[in-house]
Amino acid sequence: MRGDGDGWAVSPGGVRHWGRFGAAGLLLRAPLTTGGAAVLLQHRALWSHEGGTWALPGGARDSDETAVHAAVREADEEAGIKAADIAVRAERVTATAPSGWTYTTVIADAGKPLPVRPNMESVELAWVPEDEVDDRPLHAGFADAWPALRATFAHLDPAECDEADAAGLVAGLPRTIDLGVEFVWLHADPGGPGERAVLLDPPYPPEPADEGESAVTAVAVTADGDPGADLGATAAGSARVLGIPRDRVLDPET
Repeated sequence: MRGDGDGWAVSPGGVRHWGRFGAAGLLLRAPLTTGGAAVLLQHRALWSHEGGTWALPGGARDSDETAVHAAVREADEEAGIKAADIAVRAERVTATAPSGWTYTTVIADAGKPLPVRPNMESVELAWVPEDEVDDRPLHAGFADAWPALRATFAHLDPAECDEADAAGLVAGLPRTIDLGVEFVWLHADPGGPGERAVLLDPPYPPEPADEGESAVTAVAVTADGDPGADLGATAAGSARVLGIPRDRVLDPET
């Protein structure tokens, strides 16, 4: 049954945005065998707005929906992603209009690159390594939002933590961590891509960079039957040591 959100929000001057009550989309990450992450992208149908570009599964928000509910529903309708298979981590308003219209990006994780089922709104769906998202022709709205949404890769070695923390890390990683000023894809493979991270008690911010440390480059690993098998992830450049608040990783509510 269709909701009441389909339709245009019209700003002064006649600029229109889809979604009478705003819109929402799902930025879904999943781990790669390299320690990096892939993002689920939708190749938009040619008849749609900016058809042929790549963006996130998403659409109009109904009047009785939260942004999270709308984004998860749209991901189910457009990609066959089920709510039970993902964990929502954060949400950001990534576009606004004078009409009051907003677009909210909901950030979530899956335990692996899930099988997908496109509907008529997609040419295709693809799990794209995070560092390769910019290589595709992106929908203008997503292209504007992407720099603030993409995650920094970081690895945290459980062997450096006390026994209780180490057990929680193994169970809870990899995952997206919302630090407010940036997102981090935190994994527990010391040889994987990205910067070194350490657990800190509040307050944040992170420790100063170690000038002698550099990021690791990962290579693709294949695994039969895994939708993410041939995907790779690369992190390059000088590395910081990231301080991650302990409760952002080990608190089951985050």
